[in-house]
Parts: sequence; structure tokens; C-alpha cells
Amino acid sequence: MFTGIVEEIGTVLEISSDKITINCSKVLNETKVGDSISVNGVCLTVTSIGKNFFKADVSQETSKITTLSALKNNSEVNLERALTLSARLGGHIVSGHIDTIGKISKVSKLSDFYELTISFDSEYNKYVVRKGSITVDGISLTIADCESGCVTIAVIPHTYSNTVLKNLSVGDKINIEFDILAKYVEKNLYSRDNSNITNNFLAENGFV
Repeated sequence: MFTGIVEEIGTVLEISSDKITINCSKVLNETKVGDSISVNGVCLTVTSIGKNFFKADVSQETSKITTLSALKNNSEVNLERALTLSARLGGHIVSGHIDTIGKISKVSKLSDFYELTISFDSEYNKYVVRKGSITVDGISLTIADCESGCVTIAVIPHTYSNTVLKNLSVGDKINIEFDILAKYVEKNLYSRDNSNITNNFLAENGFV
């Protein structure tokens, strides 16, 4: 489990069809083999640790449903260690399990802030709400506005400068994880015929 607050930007030292080696420093602190690290939002298990690097396996399924397969040597990636019970939850609850690959549709600079428009398959519309949370390449972000198949996100300068967002251009693909709370609400709504939770109930109580 993660928070979506990126701890540092790492650099890919080596990548193959099933393994990745990443140069880093901060996330290695107290990390041991078997621990989880989020790499651009993808939860990977550390298999080996060296001086200023760690290695992880990448399954075929992970390569298929994320953008990790597009990484190359020297690619920069967002890194975050798994959440501990004593840590502050500065972002939101992030599982590290990617739902879909989205695409950057627009990048705008507004004074000191940046605005990103991200498109994705409209089947995921049900998981996004205005002022709700979304994870983009492992970054916890707030949705400023949403339409069918896209969201607009306002990004503060610190987040933009200290994550891989600064490297993104129109047309680039990114990993998206939707809010896990929305998924549990959906399951409760549609898997229990006798549920008292309805769309009207959620709207009346400020959930949607």
C-alpha cells in the first residue's frame, strides 16, 4: 500500500522483458529484499539491493497492462516505498495495481501552476469525480474537472518539478490507478441486490 507521494526520482540502469534495475538513494533506506516499491505507480517487489540501486522482477502481465515495457536505460521513474502504519497519509490510499494506461492530451502552464488533461477509456468514467483522487504514474493528484474519458488536473510547482510529470509531453502514455474507495462503492452497489446504498444515497451524502 502506498500514498501517492513520490519520495524521489530514480533512473533506470537496465531493463529487460522481465527484470528492471533502478538507480536511487532515498528509497533504499531501511528497504530489504521482499519489500515493495512503487515504480511509476506499479507495485514491484525488491529482489536484490546494491549500492545505490535495487532490482525487481517484472511479470508479463505487468508489462502488458502498464507503461513499464516502454522504459529504456536512463528513463526517469517516480519511486515510493510502501506505507508504514506510523507514516502520514499525505496523499490517498494507493494499491500500486494499475487499472489502465492513459494518455496526456494537453499540458498547459498557468502562472506557476500546470494543468494536465489526461484521456482514458470511457468505461472508467464511473471511478472519477470532480475534486476526487486519481493516481498518475504513482502520483496522488486531485481531479479539477472531468468529462467522459478524460480528467483535468491542476499540478502545483513542487509536484511538477519533483516527479516525472516534468518530462511528459502531449501523446505520452501514463499509468492510471483510480480511487480504490470508488471500486468498493461500485461493488457494494452492484453485487448486492438488497443493498440500501444507491446513487441517490451517495449524492445526498456528498460521496458523488
